[in-house]
Amino acid sequence: MSLRLKLTTAFVALSLPAMAHASEDEQIWTTASATVKLSDHWRFSQEVVGRFSNDRDGLYEVEMNSLIGYKLNKQVTVWAGYTHDPQYNGGDFSVMEHRGRQQVTFDNIVKIGPGQLSARLRLEERWREGINGTAWRFRPYVKYVLPFREGGKTALVLSHESFIDLNTTSFQRVEGEERMRNLIAITTPVAKNVNAEIGYLHQHGFRPNADDSNDNVASFSLSFSF
Repeated sequence: MSLRLKLTTAFVALSLPAMAHASEDEQIWTTASATVKLSDHWRFSQEVVGRFSNDRDGLYEVEMNSLIGYKLNKQVTVWAGYTHDPQYNGGDFSVMEHRGRQQVTFDNIVKIGPGQLSARLRLEERWREGINGTAWRFRPYVKYVLPFREGGKTALVLSHESFIDLNTTSFQRVEGEERMRNLIAITTPVAKNVNAEIGYLHQHGFRPNADDSNDNVASFSLSFSF
């Protein structure tokens, strides 16, 4: 069995146990992001994510992330910024969430076979308008990129992210791991400095005193670099 097939099989298997005894939802996530090189060390990143849900009757979130990054070396970049996150119910506005975001990214830190492993450590502080409390959470993330041929730009992407709540508020009710996201996707360049990614994301939410949630997500993204 090839390394690519082994990794894909193992990744899918990790997602399967979480699917039992969970409520189901089908979703579509669309992402557009741009990273601008300001100097040898400084970067600016802007990302917009639109999320649509069958259970929530359409649009339920528009997440806008603005970050400034300082590249310490070839592999490590420190970032800080702000997330503007209006949320909706059936397309109607429901609540405004604001987030502070700090993260450290580690690019291509380990070579495994023909692919590269990257990682990210992210800390967020969340506030909702009209609701008291600051919600803190930690989001570790790992990604493995495996080219389909040596030196090629088209690749298989496998990633995992956990959401670990560091405290509880009226809108953040889980202490510890709240959810996890597992993605399998294909990434490929579509133009100079433009990459497209399409894949399947499984999001499993841990909910006390209720069935866990299980979101099956079709994920589409375009990323630009300048």
